[in-house]
Amino acid sequence: LYVPTIVVKKEDNRHLLFALSLQVTHYKQYPPNTSKVYSYFECREKRTDPSKSRKVKYDKTVFYGLQYILNKYLKGKVVTPEKIQEAKEVYREHFQDDVFNEKGWTYILEKYNGHLPIEIKAVPEGSVIPRGNVLFTVESTDPECYWLTNWVETILVQIWYPITVATNSREQKKILAKYLMETAGNLEGLAYKLHDFGYRGVSSQETAGIGASAHLVNFKGTDTVAGIGVIKKYYGTKDPVPGFSVPAAEHSTITAWGKDHEKDAFEHIIKQFPNVPVSIVSDSYDIYNACEKIWGEDLRSLIVARSADAPLVIRPDSGNPLDTVLKVLEILGKKFPPLENSKGYKVLPPYIRVIQGDGVDINTLQEIVEGMKKHRWSIENIAFGSGGALLQKLTRDLLNCSFKCSYVVTNGLGVNVFKDPVADPNKRSKKGRLSLHRTASGNFVTLEEGKGDLGGDQLHTVFQNGKIVKTYTFDEVRDNAQLTESDY
Repeated sequence: LYVPTIVVKKEDNRHLLFALSLQVTHYKQYPPNTSKVYSYFECREKRTDPSKSRKVKYDKTVFYGLQYILNKYLKGKVVTPEKIQEAKEVYREHFQDDVFNEKGWTYILEKYNGHLPIEIKAVPEGSVIPRGNVLFTVESTDPECYWLTNWVETILVQIWYPITVATNSREQKKILAKYLMETAGNLEGLAYKLHDFGYRGVSSQETAGIGASAHLVNFKGTDTVAGIGVIKKYYGTKDPVPGFSVPAAEHSTITAWGKDHEKDAFEHIIKQFPNVPVSIVSDSYDIYNACEKIWGEDLRSLIVARSADAPLVIRPDSGNPLDTVLKVLEILGKKFPPLENSKGYKVLPPYIRVIQGDGVDINTLQEIVEGMKKHRWSIENIAFGSGGALLQKLTRDLLNCSFKCSYVVTNGLGVNVFKDPVADPNKRSKKGRLSLHRTASGNFVTLEEGKGDLGGDQLHTVFQNGKIVKTYTFDEVRDNAQLTESDY
């Protein structure tokens, strides 16, 4: 029996393999005597038929995640003789030809000690920027390494993921803020209204860390602990941790007691955590019986004895989300009579709340809060948990994230370049060197063809020749992404 030997290298950041196959041969394809390639990243503006309405427009995006990519993959010495040799061998077999740019990578190793001669300018992390504007630019800083700009495209474009998670999360925050103001008159507790349930539904540990950190740009509730590690290592916060959770049951901790002992399970768990909020999934058998009989009668005295700082949080986890939430609130309202707040909406006593964590995405969230409002229930009564829809059910196409070349220098002359496909005007790219500016009214505008080089550019150099030259703390990221009154 043949057992292959698997060698796990201590350094597994194979930077010379972080490119699409097609990019490996591009150094041979640019015009002769090219000495600079300049590219940019944007979330393209989606021009749609005005007669077709969209539930969520995503007109603005939250820029987040570049600092993580730069720190983990691009800073410092990323080229070594071993990596050059490995890449040469892999690509020879992959292409069945010697097409790898060994000369170019050896030049970087010898002249720059393996540091990448590129400059990246970007908007501040956490910035909320309208679609269709430049978010960062990349250019080579050595004429011999003109090809390097678009070599790093693949790893840099993976920023689409944290941008998309942060943007989608913020859009949900806007919805919650709007309905909180309408049904409660304040934004108290907003930071904990959407909890990250996505750890088990993502594709990898790295996805979990990046995605969870992106959600925490907007909220403070998470069960995806990996995000805390990413934030602490690559951004830093003034607080010990940027995200929080509470003790919570899952079905196994209920069903392990047996169907005839569901009440005993509930009672045991709620007594284990008398001084902090505790979330208990209550639909193992019959969510409505659990609310009416077990919580509303058998264990009622235990619940009313709890404080506003340590409420019981009942979690339904099946059925139509809106119908289930409304029926649960109706049952609880009969057993724990609600008060009417200053806006005229019903609020359960502070010792009991609800969290809906099944089937929650941005559309069902909107439907639930609208349904609650119609039935005169304040959004104070509820929080939400979202899993796959928050961290995994997303693609680069949602925000049309794109990396395009817009300027080259050939034979010593700068040339503005662009694409303009006749079959899809949405894919028209920008021309020349770009800059981002604020107008007198506070709006953003991207200037093309070097017209904004005189000053006022919102793009700042964050990476230069292998070094990170500007960083942001996570507190700064959150501040930049904060909602304004115009958002809700």
